[in-house]
Amino acid sequence: MVGITSPSIPIIDLEPARTGGQEELSKVAHEVYQAFKHVGFAYIKNHGVPQDLVDEAFSWSSKFFALPSTEKNKAPHPPEGWYHRGYSGIGREKVVQMVFDSDGIAERRKTPDIKESFEIGNENDEYMRNIWIPEESLPGFRGFFASFFSTCSSLETLLLRLIALGMGLKESFFLDYHQDRTNQCRLLHYPPVEEELLTTGQAERIAAHTDFGTMTILFQDEVGGLEVEEIHEKNKFNPAPYIPGTAVVNIGDLLMRWSNHELKSTMHRVRAPPLVEVDAGGEKKGKMTRPRYSIPYFVSPDRDRVIECLPTCQGEGRPKMYESITPREYIAMRMNATY
Repeated sequence: MVGITSPSIPIIDLEPARTGGQEELSKVAHEVYQAFKHVGFAYIKNHGVPQDLVDEAFSWSSKFFALPSTEKNKAPHPPEGWYHRGYSGIGREKVVQMVFDSDGIAERRKTPDIKESFEIGNENDEYMRNIWIPEESLPGFRGFFASFFSTCSSLETLLLRLIALGMGLKESFFLDYHQDRTNQCRLLHYPPVEEELLTTGQAERIAAHTDFGTMTILFQDEVGGLEVEEIHEKNKFNPAPYIPGTAVVNIGDLLMRWSNHELKSTMHRVRAPPLVEVDAGGEKKGKMTRPRYSIPYFVSPDRDRVIECLPTCQGEGRPKMYESITPREYIAMRMNATY
């Protein structure tokens, strides 16, 4: 482990696991396991996704969100929450944490999330086909992100091997559950918003929540705003700032269910990044956030595989905490509440 961020998220160098032998692989696997057990998050460096490719992804994302709404809405997110593809405008989605009744969801939607998004999946996914804007709207956009999706999938393979080894399982255990690559690459744009709306609770970036699947690989820009809850101190959130050359990885709910809470699906949120003073004609007009972009890659198991507590994670004095469920059921339940 090469370093610790302030105050607790470890930085893990994946280079020994990518290029070394079994001893190096096992050592990195232990570091990954410890991070996900005690924090739920880790920064990873030398992860195999070239920085110039990440930079290009952010460039394409910026170009997409700069398009007129008429162009972006040519790839509309379907009305169903579970069909998570295409473009969602500001206010369309509201992240809620384990709230499923209509009144509770309606109450939380009174404070909108000020963000817009575009969802991309596996081009070979027949169940949930991608919804693209026309090629002439942004030539090259579709081709780039189809390739970027595959590159991130290679990093997914390494991380799944490391998690399995760290838990004392067969190296291919989790890979066997992720054959179909039913993952999701998400482009996120948080436009500038007035400080007053955020401080008075009239608007949010993203409220505190956990992710749904196995894990999330996040590329973020230098603006900041991501905060991670302390596992042992509820409602205490620490900044997870941008660190050049790294991605942020965190555990999702399904892996926490698999491991019977041995690995933590940690609450996190996006708050107001540093504010800038708005000057209109020499007169101060208050503060606004800077625009922020991020690209999370959500890793999920094959939709119809059964996720149940591992035998090594239960026993006398350690009862199973969850019933078995499929990713199709669980993720649809969470997404339908969000939309």
